[in-house]
Amino acid sequence: MKATARRVGDSLKHEIEVGGHRLVADEPSQVGGTDAGPSPQHLLAASLASCTAVTVEMYARRKGWDIGELTVDVDYEPAQRGSPTRFRMNVNLPSHLDPEQQERLMQIAARCPVHRTLEGEVMFDEQLNAD
Repeated sequence: MKATARRVGDSLKHEIEVGGHRLVADEPSQVGGTDAGPSPQHLLAASLASCTAVTVEMYARRKGWDIGELTVDVDYEPAQRGSPTRFRMNVNLPSHLDPEQQERLMQIAARCPVHRTLEGEVMFDEQLNAD
């Protein structure tokens, strides 16, 4: 999977191409952006929220469980000196599910690919290409 970000004009706004889709990332105006899209850190929280929701939905469908309206809220606190990066995730499931179903869906939520990536070891292979 490859994602490419290209600056738009003379700003902090970037167009992102990934998987045949286009997105926009920017920074809020208070830090010099134009707020034309979510910041990269907001996109990270959105990635975790959406991956969790999709993973839970897929599992529930395979089991034939009607989970109705599902929402996943993620609050993201970047690491500060002496403290780790913190994600607070609330998975909002309907009350008609029995406790065993709810527990199983929460276990599945923690197994979404983005969650596993964020909690696992990450390696970077960085390369500079100067034109």
